[in-house]
Amino acid sequence: MQRQDFRCFHRLRVRWAEVDIQKIVFNAHYLTYADCAMTDYWRALALPYETGMQALGGEVYLKQATVQYHASARLDDLLDVGMRCARVGHTSLLFECAMFAGDRLLATVELVYVFADPATQTKRPVPPALRTMIEHYEAGGEMVELRVGDWATLGADATALRMAVFVQEQGIDPAIELDAHDPTAVHAVAYNRLAQPVATGRLLYEAPGDARIGRMAVDRVVRGQRWGRAVLDALVRAAQARGDAQVTLHAQCSAEGFYRRAGFVPVGAVFEEAGIAHITMRRMLS
Repeated sequence: MQRQDFRCFHRLRVRWAEVDIQKIVFNAHYLTYADCAMTDYWRALALPYETGMQALGGEVYLKQATVQYHASARLDDLLDVGMRCARVGHTSLLFECAMFAGDRLLATVELVYVFADPATQTKRPVPPALRTMIEHYEAGGEMVELRVGDWATLGADATALRMAVFVQEQGIDPAIELDAHDPTAVHAVAYNRLAQPVATGRLLYEAPGDARIGRMAVDRVVRGQRWGRAVLDALVRAAQARGDAQVTLHAQCSAEGFYRRAGFVPVGAVFEEAGIAHITMRRMLS
């Protein structure tokens, strides 16, 4: 196997606790590395595993794991763990995993999962939706669909995401999460291939030529796959389309780097909003 055979990678650094008396990675940890990559594979599909499997009406269970060792990983090595689905059968899924240090192949793992009823753990046919999703991903397809529209159309899904992220995860008062701006704002929601919302944001009109982006939220389970960036870019395009000259946002300080990479620059000092440190950031559009 070669690196170019894989679309999905999980990167990790070998830790002290993972090496044996020979100062190389203990053999059992390679299966742990494969399991980490398997989690990233579901994330790359934009599939929150728990709710996604509930929607699909089943669960995947590991039936067989085979490991072949080619070379040793050592303490502090940076490993790239590739994962791909090689075959979707009637009730089973065959995944192939390869671990690289640079371009050097260290180990390969073959994983056979069975799709089954979670209550009885009896086999079920792989749902067509899951089969199609995997085939689309392995063919290089985009895993989310962006929809831009009004509150009446997208409000229910945007609300569910915002409540999960801002209220349940970050502890923001639900009384201030939904406000009078929502009905007049432009909203963007990214949906996975099961029509589940995974990211959202909104665009407000501040003054002639001035736009404001806010309420950016991404499902915690699928973060790191650029779904938030896709929503942000869609809102920036909407601002450009209506002729705005600049767009401003209040970024949580922990997300400042995310917005910098999208062309936003800090303006002014750090301040507190809803009990969280924020900084104003701006991007000129013309």
